[in-house]
Amino acid sequence: MTDSRTPVTVIGLGAMGTALAEALLAGGHDVTVWNRTSAKAEPLAAKGARAAATVEEAIAASPLVIACVLDYPALHATLDPVATALADRVLVNLTNGTPEQARATADWATEAGAQYVDGGIMAIPPMIGHPGSTLLYSGAREAFDTHRETLERFGVATYLGTDPGAAPLHDLALLCGMYGMFGGFFHAVGLVGTEGVKASEFTTTLLLPWLNAMMTAMTEFARLIDAGDFESRDSNLAMQSAGYVNLIEASRAQGLRTELIEPMRNLIDRAVAEGKGGEDLPGLITLLSATPSS
Repeated sequence: MTDSRTPVTVIGLGAMGTALAEALLAGGHDVTVWNRTSAKAEPLAAKGARAAATVEEAIAASPLVIACVLDYPALHATLDPVATALADRVLVNLTNGTPEQARATADWATEAGAQYVDGGIMAIPPMIGHPGSTLLYSGAREAFDTHRETLERFGVATYLGTDPGAAPLHDLALLCGMYGMFGGFFHAVGLVGTEGVKASEFTTTLLLPWLNAMMTAMTEFARLIDAGDFESRDSNLAMQSAGYVNLIEASRAQGLRTELIEPMRNLIDRAVAEGKGGEDLPGLITLLSATPSS
């Protein structure tokens, strides 16, 4: 493991990139920063960072280069012209993207002579460097181990293996769970809101206690999915299909659109139509594959 004060370069100074650079500065690192719009580097320079005039200069300044830009096309637009400068560097890419993009970028970085680690940030900028911040990493194990102490300046550093696509895969999976939860939340407060119930009151007194109770089911659902055991113990899909109709009809009757809850209803109805009415909710996962089973 390298010294915890290893010099670090941060490329990309949006809200997240700025938060990453600030966490490194707070940890006592020699930080070099670069952004396409140079004015964004000025506040960090005032805090002790070195603002590089060019990408090449920024890369040359540090053995560890952290990139956090809008997307992978922006990443490659920035780094492709200066790929040779990455030789003998570690590139940690915290740009949000897909597993395929991460694997392709890992191949590109390796050809350039760099060690590549991809990452997923499970936090918002104000959380960086504070409790509750978790970052996922995958790719070159030696590079991760060498710089783990530095990466832990941002939050809990979780390594998921040598496949560069593992971090973005888990990142996007966690976001899917988040957006699904938020979708249900918005529909729930929208439904009671049609009768003038305040979202804050409903959420605090009823919704959160109910959801917290229901969250305990996920551990058991996961066990059943791993075991391939979908037989219903309590509420089979046929019964839930019949009850789900009321969610749709009541929402429409209250003047509320149903886009956020229709997908689950459609999946339950499809399961029943395919003879899976005696199964429970975990069985729905068998219907999600884009490739039909033979």
